[in-house]
Amino acid sequence: MKIVLVGCVKKKREGVHKAKDLYTSTLFRKAWAYAQTLQADRIYILSAMHGLTHPEQPIEKYDVTLGRMSVAECKAWAQCVLKQMEQAGINPRRDEFIIIAGRNYYRYLLGPSGIRHYALPYEGCSSIGKILQFLNIKLQA
Repeated sequence: MKIVLVGCVKKKREGVHKAKDLYTSTLFRKAWAYAQTLQADRIYILSAMHGLTHPEQPIEKYDVTLGRMSVAECKAWAQCVLKQMEQAGINPRRDEFIIIAGRNYYRYLLGPSGIRHYALPYEGCSSIGKILQFLNIKLQA
């Protein structure tokens, strides 16, 4: 199975919305559009608050970021995400992943006891500007 994981962002709409509609930044909108071009079996959002989040799941605006978490908290978050994957019928050790997110979102998900088969399209992009440039090119193709 091919799974795309899209990282959440800080900029969100007020109130409760489907996860795919909650995040309003240009970065997220373009990342989401790119994810939809990848012919995945499933697309999920990696939420700092909710972990593995189905795009149709209603969630409320929150103010949590992995960047403000300790290493231990980030590792616990990753373990929770891996458990959520298994509950959703995803096999992190067998399935193929495309992770459209920054390093904070995947660094503790990857490895022998986590995701083994993956692509990191943002790898090598040193700033949000470079990521947006990458996404603009991909969306024009």
